[in-house]
Amino acid sequence: MIIQTAHLTKSYRRFEKEEGLLGSVKSLFHRRYIEKTAVSDFNLEVQQGEFVGLIGPNGAGKTTLIKMLTGIIAKTSGELSVLGFYPNTLENELKRQYAVVMGQKSQLFFELSAADTFLLFKELYSIPEQEYRRNLSYFMELFGVEAYLNVQVRTLSLGERMKMELIAALLHNPKVLFLDEPTIGLDAVAQKQIRNFLKEVNAEKGTTVLLTSHYMEDILSLCRRCVVINAGTKLYDGDTTTLFEKYQTHKKISVAFEEETEVALKEEVDIIEQNPFMLSFMVRKERAQFILKELMNHYSIRDVTVEEEDIGNVVERIYNDRGRPCL
Repeated sequence: MIIQTAHLTKSYRRFEKEEGLLGSVKSLFHRRYIEKTAVSDFNLEVQQGEFVGLIGPNGAGKTTLIKMLTGIIAKTSGELSVLGFYPNTLENELKRQYAVVMGQKSQLFFELSAADTFLLFKELYSIPEQEYRRNLSYFMELFGVEAYLNVQVRTLSLGERMKMELIAALLHNPKVLFLDEPTIGLDAVAQKQIRNFLKEVNAEKGTTVLLTSHYMEDILSLCRRCVVINAGTKLYDGDTTTLFEKYQTHKKISVAFEEETEVALKEEVDIIEQNPFMLSFMVRKERAQFILKELMNHYSIRDVTVEEEDIGNVVERIYNDRGRPCL
């Protein structure tokens, strides 16, 4: 077992004061704290080579869970094991066997080139020279970023930098890769490249991956298994396709018209935005094709976009359907 938790819980105490100077003075003599439980009674088992998606709305507890699994923060209670170690002890033997990539935090040095950072990581992880060169060549070819290897990191685009972040994380052949929103802010092309990269690393090297993402395509294309978390509690743990077939019930359709258009739809839809030149709405999946055909037949359309439903809506629907956490 690569990752195992039992009744894992993380709680915080938050200091709260009244606004203004008077509130600050009062807080010197009487401090008021609020208890916040970020992760509650969380049970999880991940086998070697699995690619597991961790999904939920903002504030659900996903990042807190990742931080406990990597030893960044300590648990409040419960059991936690990663590769047979308790992560918070930060033993070197464990640290050499996992890697972390957070989409909003960089491990690269912005004033150095990526090549210099890779050399630093080579020494930190004691990577043998031959293995380092072999891995670097493999990832350079896989991502096609050799042209950017010797330029300052701060001059790279977001997509180029994220590719370098992933390469830095994987140079020492970690057994486990923790990814927290690795495709956030990237364009569609860069997202697809990173998904293909991760899929190949998981298949070719057998790397166990735990991924958090708000992008539906990341989860659907990469993770056979997903874990849904909301308010720190696990709601679902199982097959990804089964989950979304049942709970992802709508699609978002956006239509741009060639000229000013007044639209009258026969179908019942949830309008998101509408003006004379554009219409955006949510519709049930099974009726999406019919409505698109109706729009194409009756109006002059310049562009159409069909998007998957937001993960937050799926999580809310699961919670409302179950009425209580479903483990």
